[in-house]
Amino acid sequence: MEMNEYLDVFIEESKEHIQSLNDQLLLLEKDPENLDIVSEIFRSAHTLKGMSATMGFQDLAELTHIMENVLDAVRNHQLTLTPEIIDVVFNAVDALESMVLDIIDGGEGKKDVSDLIKQLEAIENGELVGETKSVHPATSSINTTINVNQDLDQFELAVLQQSQEKGFKNYQITVQLQETCLLKAARVYMVFEILEQIGEVIKSTPTVTELEDENFEYDFSVILVANDTPEAIQQKVMKVSEIDQVQINEVELGNQSTTDVSEEVTPQKGKEEDTSKKEASKSQLTSKTIRVNIERLDALMNLFEELVIDRGRLEQISSSLRDNELQETVEHMSRISGDLQNIILNMRMVPIDQVFNRFPRMVRQLAKDLDKKIDLQIYGADTELDRTVIDEIGDPLVHLIRNALDHGIETPDVRKQKGKPEEGILKLNAYHSGNHVFIEISDNGAGIDRDKVVNKAISNGVITQEQGQTYTDNQVYQLILESGFSTADKISDISGRGVGLDVVKNTIESLGGSITIDSTFNEGSTFLIQLPLTLSIISVMLTEVQEEKYAIPLSSIIETAIVHKKDIMRAHNKQVIDFRGKVVPLVSLQHVFDVPGEPNDEEYYSVVIIRQGDKMAGLIVDTFIGQHEVVLKSLGNYLTDIFAISGATILGDGQVALIVDTNALIK
Repeated sequence: MEMNEYLDVFIEESKEHIQSLNDQLLLLEKDPENLDIVSEIFRSAHTLKGMSATMGFQDLAELTHIMENVLDAVRNHQLTLTPEIIDVVFNAVDALESMVLDIIDGGEGKKDVSDLIKQLEAIENGELVGETKSVHPATSSINTTINVNQDLDQFELAVLQQSQEKGFKNYQITVQLQETCLLKAARVYMVFEILEQIGEVIKSTPTVTELEDENFEYDFSVILVANDTPEAIQQKVMKVSEIDQVQINEVELGNQSTTDVSEEVTPQKGKEEDTSKKEASKSQLTSKTIRVNIERLDALMNLFEELVIDRGRLEQISSSLRDNELQETVEHMSRISGDLQNIILNMRMVPIDQVFNRFPRMVRQLAKDLDKKIDLQIYGADTELDRTVIDEIGDPLVHLIRNALDHGIETPDVRKQKGKPEEGILKLNAYHSGNHVFIEISDNGAGIDRDKVVNKAISNGVITQEQGQTYTDNQVYQLILESGFSTADKISDISGRGVGLDVVKNTIESLGGSITIDSTFNEGSTFLIQLPLTLSIISVMLTEVQEEKYAIPLSSIIETAIVHKKDIMRAHNKQVIDFRGKVVPLVSLQHVFDVPGEPNDEEYYSVVIIRQGDKMAGLIVDTFIGQHEVVLKSLGNYLTDIFAISGATILGDGQVALIVDTNALIK
């Protein structure tokens, strides 16, 4: 069998299972007695083992097999979980993750896991200190009748009662698939098809959704109402390949009265609801989602971007020709393409949970390394961002979290001396507002020491003594984002190597976002990141400088203004204006971009007021053209590091407009 075509699917599903293992282990650590969580972990490990063995990754398969043995012993009450056992299983999951990463990088997923396997085998044999082992004799029996009252709701009991009164048989059918079965959901679907032809399926365990998602091991059971004999049903079901055995028991309803329920559920209603359950089962077993390679979505987006450019051209032609039919057609096309744009952008949107879900495991390990108690609280994980932004935002968030744990939250002893709870709180919160997504990283730790930051900035030559006295708290806090700035008293593996948070700031600003800091000494700090929803199509204000056109992102613009030259003042040898009580410096785009032509000799300037954080500036242009939606295109590999230009766009008339990087101009 050619495995290369299945490799992408294997990698994606392996990543999902490893993430599930991490998430469920964190839950299990808080609730070690919960065997439902153990079963979830077992299922993920079992599926990962089967996939790895099929693909030929033996180290992966071997490690998951030993993990599976330990988990099986736990859920069968043969092992009692201890923190030491959970730590070993966590280490095993880390090893699995590194093997999958090796496969992603083109390797064979090989790793020396002999020590881990010995530890897991010792746990299984009850040799690990702090672990207890007790053996419960396994019991198995095949009954001709079973009592299932406690597993059924009132409606299901009523249906079975009525069917029994009408002479039908109620069966519980347990189907065991072969362990070599690759497409479990497909086999389940085929079994359901046969059972639906024989009679009516009343209930399935696990649920239909879990069966569809292959969220089960190799056996499942259903309650069936039928006229056929058990032998006939067994014979029909066994015709499906890759089935190991079929066990059929007749359901005994016991002495519980269902008269009241039967009176409420009329035969007609029971039939309708029964039919609806049947249809729901069939529809749920049919998958309604598909995996699409991100490169295909990028190609689709590129094609749509060309369509946006042509749409702009058509709108321009239609307005110049003033033909009613043409204008109506173009308007309709604009509405359709707008809807298409929303659909494509939504297809590219993914929950920020894809980034957040790696942090609980990381925080747990860092808390142990730093000997601190941390309560990680995550909110808004379902907030969606464009895939391109998601791919870039992970590392900055990791840096901020490590910084908060190392510098922000104190050790339990120090917190106790300050009258705080020993456990520090780290909050991650994401939410939408307008065309932006905001991510907050806050802690209730030591906060930022203003004097310490100012003294460090002065000694590094970042600011002068006079500036240190006049800076507001927010301006001082922004200093920690400068290159090479660190207030760490000692170097550690977590942070404090003099790298500072400038990397975080540069990455966020390269995405068209911003970061602000708020802090109260000895109470905590909050880092607020603002990001655009998407980077592909942006709204801009088109302006003209001499013969050239420049696009200024609307997200940075406060407003536009006409400023008379007589109202312009000078401060520090620079032009400034009084804008609503604030001193705002003026920047001439003609001067910045060295645009040829005579300077404006009018009595006024056309000014675009922009803001980044708490800083503002006024951009002097010749003419305002208007608001447009444009496609952001890079300048290519040959035109890198162009000052204050983030890209270009093609306008409807074929002209190229450069997109202004307002962050660079404000700096």
